Amino acid sequence: MSGRALGLGAAVVVLGLAWAGTTANMAWATTGPGAPSPPPRLQPLPPPAQVNGALAELGRHLYFEPRLSGDGSRSCASCHEPARGWSDGLPLARGYNGTEYFRNAPGLLSVRLKARLNWDGRLDGGDLPTAVRDMVTEAHFMNADARLVQERVRQIPQVMALWRRAFGDAAEPYGPQIFNAIGEYLKTLDATPTAVDAHLRGEAAQLVPAVREGLALFHGKAGCVRCHSGPLGSDGRAHRLGLADAPALVLEPLRTITLLRHHATLGVPGYMDERGDVGLYAVTKQAADRGRFMTPSLRALTHTGPYMHNGALATLEQVVDFHLRGGGAGSELQPVALDARERAALVALLRALSGPPAPVHEPMPGDYAPVPRGQR
Repeated sequence: MSGRALGLGAAVVVLGLAWAGTTANMAWATTGPGAPSPPPRLQPLPPPAQVNGALAELGRHLYFEPRLSGDGSRSCASCHEPARGWSDGLPLARGYNGTEYFRNAPGLLSVRLKARLNWDGRLDGGDLPTAVRDMVTEAHFMNADARLVQERVRQIPQVMALWRRAFGDAAEPYGPQIFNAIGEYLKTLDATPTAVDAHLRGEAAQLVPAVREGLALFHGKAGCVRCHSGPLGSDGRAHRLGLADAPALVLEPLRTITLLRHHATLGVPGYMDERGDVGLYAVTKQAADRGRFMTPSLRALTHTGPYMHNGALATLEQVVDFHLRGGGAGSELQPVALDARERAALVALLRALSGPPAPVHEPMPGDYAPVPRGQR
């Protein structure tokens, strides 16, 4: 369900979210007739989401429930672990048994604030249940059939007690409601507010000098804010940074197979001839979108490495250096000359945007119990 390609340099092309055409023909939005939008800024986290408590608690149990996968071997938490910023700590994500995935697993903190989901932005961030369904039912993720999953839920008294509390005593498990419950739980997974958030709200927060300098560089000389704005530090758009494909895409056949299936499913022209991750192009089929990936959040980065859509960069220092030198071949980024102190200040800011992880109580899966004859 989702990213870390840190567009810290000055990107020169902007992509809207409607996939209506190439970015070269798009302009910034306006606040009124003829009025330009205010310049982008990093913003503090908003208040927590209002959620249905009973539904979210059911979703918490379902999130950690391995019987939502085809063979009962993995849960949502298998690739989105609380201790790793709700990511998995691997360059490329593991797939369902017998498969491997071809992208880095994005963290889920404050996912409720994302306009688009997945590295190619193919899913609507305002529809978390559909994203959950995609993860649960896709063959290379959890490979489950919703009808089988709902019958398994029926056989777990611990979960059924929560189900009845959320939906009523007569309610029976139903696939779409399973996805709704997990989506409701995801809304509660907020990044931890930091001293930087307090400063951005205008409060008298104590920021160390390096973080203050990093924040000034972020909004000024370094140009990071051109792609990293708002409460997540993301413009919610796709950009080309020129990263080379991960060697594993051709060296590890199980990842190649998953990549080709992804291309085939999305109708990529000549998909069998593609051996690299084409990014947004797979969604729009616009040549200008080849190699573009969504700008990820800057929240909780100290917990979610390695970074980028292909996990190519191991440290935040490497990420900053990559962006400041203008990215890779064909990148939209422009080089920015910063000295060692200024580079360190940017890294200090990125670290300061990572609060301590909130404690998470992972429920123990309950045992199966047969439903008495004549009862549903």
